[in-house]
This record gives sequence, structure tokens and C-alpha cells, in this order.
Amino acid sequence: MAVDQLSRAFVALADPTRRDIVARLSVRDATVGELAESYAMSVQAVSKHLKVLEEAGLVSRSRDAQRRPCHLEPQVFDLMTGWIERYRRQAEARFGRLDAVLAAMAEADPEVDAEPGPDTGAYTRAGTGAEPKPAGPHAPDTSSHPDRPRHTEGAP
Repeated sequence: MAVDQLSRAFVALADPTRRDIVARLSVRDATVGELAESYAMSVQAVSKHLKVLEEAGLVSRSRDAQRRPCHLEPQVFDLMTGWIERYRRQAEARFGRLDAVLAAMAEADPEVDAEPGPDTGAYTRAGTGAEPKPAGPHAPDTSSHPDRPRHTEGAP
């Protein structure tokens, strides 16, 4: 299975040392030796981390006489940001629709609180002091209106 550039970038950034290297390179370019001074690991270990970042397209190395500075490649960050932004917009739209439904429910029944109940996130009836009811397959049926009698099995 071929791994796309976005997947390689997220995998590379899953390691906290590599994220720190990216943070350092966002400030200024640095050589492997300069980066290694900041860590309790060998130059070879830092070089391996840089290789993973290079393979993901996040970092590149250039030659400046005897120096081989590493620097960030912003194109992959743009790809990652675009991917994250798309799903952030979808989540915001979903929450916006939920807000609209809850607002419509509050307008239709003024006794429904517009805020979730304590600790549960469940919406409660205003002024009743009633605790939210448990949910699940074995929970009692609470779908009927609280002011109306509940019908039981076999009842007309």
C-alpha cells in the first residue's frame, strides 16, 4: 500500500522530538550538530529524526560550503492545514445545525433549558429540579411528556 505525503507528514510529527525539531527550525535554519546540542541524544539519533522529517517532505537540507543547514518546507504544512481545515469546517457546520435544532426546541417548549445539565451534558427541563434520566437499552422509557400519564404494555 502506498503511503501518501499527508500520512507521512502526520506520522513524522507523531514523535515529540521531531515536533520539537520542527519548532526549532521554524525559528531559524540549523545543522544536525546545532540541533543535537539541544537534546540528550547523539548526532546520529538526531540525524535519523531529520531523515524521517525529510522523507515526509517537512524538512530539506542544503549545502553552504561545509555547512549542511536544514530548513522547513512550507508546502507540506499547507497540505496538512488544508486537510485539517476541511474537517474543522464540517464539524463547525454540524455543531451549527445542532445549535439550530436546540434553539428551535427551546422556542417550541420554553421549559427546555438551552444549557446542558451538570456533569452529563444531557438537556433537562427548566425549573423541575429533575436529574437527567439514564439512557441505554435497559433505561426506562422517558420519551413521553412528563405531564401526561405513561402508557404501559397492554393498556388501551
